[in-house]
Amino acid sequence: MASVSIAVPSGPAVPDDVNGLVPQVWPESAHRDEAGRLVLAGLDAASLAARFGTPLYVVDEAEARGRARRTREAFDAAARAAGTDVTVYYAGKAFLSGAVVRWVLDEGLAVDVCTGGELAVALGAGADPGRLGFHGNNKSIAEIDAAVAAGVGAIVIDSEVEIERVAAAAARAGRRQRVRLRVNSGVHASTHEFLATAHEDQKFGVPLERAAELGARIRSHEALDFLGLHCHIGSQIFDADGFAESASRLLEAHAELSEAGPVPELNLGGGFGIAYTAADSPQPIEEIARGILDAVVAGCRERGLLLPRLAFEPGRSIIGPAGVTIYTVGTIKSVPIDGGERRYVSVDGGMSDNARTALYGAEYSARLASRVSAAPPALSRVVGKHCESGDIVVDAEYLPADTAPGDLLAVPATGAYCWSLASNYNHVPRPPVVAVRGGEARLIVRGETIDDLLGRDLGLEPSAIEGTPA
Repeated sequence: MASVSIAVPSGPAVPDDVNGLVPQVWPESAHRDEAGRLVLAGLDAASLAARFGTPLYVVDEAEARGRARRTREAFDAAARAAGTDVTVYYAGKAFLSGAVVRWVLDEGLAVDVCTGGELAVALGAGADPGRLGFHGNNKSIAEIDAAVAAGVGAIVIDSEVEIERVAAAAARAGRRQRVRLRVNSGVHASTHEFLATAHEDQKFGVPLERAAELGARIRSHEALDFLGLHCHIGSQIFDADGFAESASRLLEAHAELSEAGPVPELNLGGGFGIAYTAADSPQPIEEIARGILDAVVAGCRERGLLLPRLAFEPGRSIIGPAGVTIYTVGTIKSVPIDGGERRYVSVDGGMSDNARTALYGAEYSARLASRVSAAPPALSRVVGKHCESGDIVVDAEYLPADTAPGDLLAVPATGAYCWSLASNYNHVPRPPVVAVRGGEARLIVRGETIDDLLGRDLGLEPSAIEGTPA
């Protein structure tokens, strides 16, 4: 089965205005005030930094809620026009906290989790267990038991051995557990190798060719209720083409499974892309939803199938553009390269609060947040404070030539996979997360202190913890 390659455009460009905020990259509320300061949801970056410190994750609540609502409405409308129903899950791995869980539930979404910890957060935030999906390629027996006991709406079976494990857990609990079977369709999203999740040589799912066999195995267990197939083709996908091709392949297996019994659902995953730089232009979610539903309708008609209920799992496209990280500039230096020079702008965070550039070569943009500048643009590399040459936040960006120590720098589109992937590398505490809305800010995840880090180290004397810098 040949792979389908999906191109994702990106690349830095000289901005027309080095102070300008590219609309598709920043939250809708973002603008500059009369003093030139970046304002998010009515609050300026300087005030936020003074109150909460830097680095600081800022999440625009109205932006996140609006994107969740718009996504659900887009798929609801497309499904209704096609004559079916749809469930939109928020993929919690993008960024999960109690506040975010409540936001997306309020906007009519379900929630997708993939570990016992994520399950605990969702339940602790008051989520109806029946509105949760549970993923994971290596769920522990304890995690499966907890999911079944909680009454999770669906567990995604990711490997053959999980059929028996989930069936046993359901039998022990005296429940009939609804499950999906994750398969690999062979459709390959051409982003970073580690972001493409439907090609055959990777850890997720089972070969599509085994769907009928494993579906029969699932149906042989009275404790399991087979919903249908699940597939996730990758991340940062800008249009419906890859989803349409994946759906076509899945419907072949869906048709075979339907011969042996009902297959009420088809879950096509998530992975909808966002703009990280001015070069990125993903299709509107309404167009993507219509494109996918049109393909599913055509595929079902071609095969004489009843149109199944559909499910999707967006995460990044909901929370990513709602997030902005604010840093303080520390040092600036230029180094010679290839007959020219590279300008390094160092900030007080780095790969411990945004690992994506180091992991995937992800591209971001940046702007001065505490002022505007009339200086000409200077190509710069924004780097962190860690003892690592790969500690890059923004590989290439045009910043004002007079950018100086003490300036605030803001990096947009950091709502997804930044806090989630954050670490304590070099014993750097993880930053706080602040939600802003209507001119008000509230802490939704407390930042760590050095005392927090030292308190876990059982090899330290208690006196060593006293007087440490926060």
